Amino acid sequence: KWTMLILEVLAEQGKLRFTQLAKHVAGISQKMLTQTLRDMEREGLVIRTVYPVVPPKVEYQLTDLGLSLGAAFCGVWMWAEENLATIKRARATFDQRKNGE
Repeated sequence: KWTMLILEVLAEQGKLRFTQLAKHVAGISQKMLTQTLRDMEREGLVIRTVYPVVPPKVEYQLTDLGLSLGAAFCGVWMWAEENLATIKRARATFDQRKNGE
């Protein structure tokens, strides 16, 4: 869940600091953001850049691999949006049939 939201934010915003990223990903805790970013860095989806300044400055940006994953999921999101009405009709039909049993 969080990986996809972080991918989306970084794809739209580009390079972001940790606190900026936290503001854009509603509902994520600092611990979960840290853990998810570490996992994404390990998987090659994000680059973490640490600048030797005081206070420390750390920025995150998507790698080419991260950008390509975001693009792949974009297709799924577009499909879901285009088919939402059909899905809702199918759910309603199913629920009516289920309630009639």
